[in-house]
This record gives sequence, structure tokens and C-alpha cells, in this order.
Amino acid sequence: PFHMSMNYRSVVIFGEARRVRDADEKWEAARVVTEHVLPGRWDDSRLPTTSEMNQTAMLALPISEASAKVRTGPPGDDEADYALGHWAGVLPRTVGFGPPVDDPRLTPGIDPPDYITGYGRPT
Repeated sequence: PFHMSMNYRSVVIFGEARRVRDADEKWEAARVVTEHVLPGRWDDSRLPTTSEMNQTAMLALPISEASAKVRTGPPGDDEADYALGHWAGVLPRTVGFGPPVDDPRLTPGIDPPDYITGYGRPT
């Protein structure tokens, strides 16, 4: 038998995407996406102009079917492989955010809001 293992998360979704053309739905989609990425940001930033929204496409994707696969844990080596003297294990990959960096042109005295300084998302 041949053993090679890797941890992963994989999702496949099926559906028929449609372009969002209704202005109210498009604005709501922009708000929902913004709030998903950085909760609190929509109400604490300049809203897009009508021109900017007209230049932005939004897609809606009703999901008709989805599947997910996940593999976690240590390698699945043969017992004899452990006597070979080679390292085996997991090298975790993480994605994270560092501390906020002010725009050099930011007016002095404007501190990042709490939702920015305390930002964290599950991995």
C-alpha cells in the first residue's frame, strides 16, 4: 500500500448564478458582504456612490446542492515507516490578521474602532 496524507477542507457548490440588477437588492448585497467580511464596517465608513455601485457587479447564487470533504489528524503511515527515522507529522497552515496600519494621510487622532483592533475570524 501507498500512504500519502494531507489535511484539507474542500467544498463544492452547485447552483445557477444570476446577476443582481434590482438597485435595492444590490445595495443590500453590498451591505451583507461588507458585514460578513468586517462586522460593523458598513455603518462606519463612506457608503459607495451611485457611480461606484453602477460599476460593481453583484451575483446571487441560490445553492441547489453542496458537498464538503474534510480530512484532519496525523499521517496514516504504515507501522514499519516509524522505524525509518524520518520526521512525520502535521505542519499547520494558519491565516490571520496583524495589527491595523493607519493610512499615512489619516487625520491625526483618529484611532481604529474596536471592531478593527479586536478583529478575528475563525480559521
